[in-house]
Amino acid sequence: MDEPRLTVAGHLEELRRRLGISLAALLLAVALSFLHAERLIRWLARPAGGLLPQFAYFSPTEPLLAYLKVALLAGTVLAMPVLLWQVWGFIRSGLTGPERVSGMAFVWWGSVQFVAGVAFAYAVLLPAALHFLLGIGQGLLTPMISIDRYLAFTTTLLFWCGVVFELPVVLFLLAKLNIVTTEWLRQQRPYAILLLVILAAVVTPTTDPINLLLLAVPLLLLYELSILITRLAIRRR
Repeated sequence: MDEPRLTVAGHLEELRRRLGISLAALLLAVALSFLHAERLIRWLARPAGGLLPQFAYFSPTEPLLAYLKVALLAGTVLAMPVLLWQVWGFIRSGLTGPERVSGMAFVWWGSVQFVAGVAFAYAVLLPAALHFLLGIGQGLLTPMISIDRYLAFTTTLLFWCGVVFELPVVLFLLAKLNIVTTEWLRQQRPYAILLLVILAAVVTPTTDPINLLLLAVPLLLLYELSILITRLAIRRR
């Protein structure tokens, strides 16, 4: 059944309510994450494999800021289902039935792809990058890395790997909107390979070819998977 149409004031009131729910969920998730900030920092330090026995800090406020940064990031991830649900609840009234189905698939599928990218970066890319970087000058140089710099390094890599793993989702939606086709993606494969390799070089924090290939190969496989997925999207359309 169609939902009742709202006036402009009704939409503004609904927007205010959903923003309030989102903010409350985010604050609660950040508060809960702050209680486990030390455990989260130890979890982020695990890919270093003992090469960093402890972190340093160079200002009195740096430890507190590091705990807050970890709590904010973890709280955002923890509250993401609520945030996405509130966004979806606000825009769904203006969509048709098939568009609502596609939108729900985008929310949940996109969330799964983002988590998969973060997991891949944590299990594969981050250990390889840290062992390569911290292994340079080992025995001659002693690493003294501040907690703020380390968190900036690890969280940036985890975030962008989660973003680039959204490639199949984006191409699927573009195919549903009749912007791209399977044949066009096949024709653009050489350019896509070049762009994905450049993207992998930008995301990976090291300059060695091993870490570049560790991200470039999964991206190329995701592109090939996207070609198959767009064919399914076109058939459904």
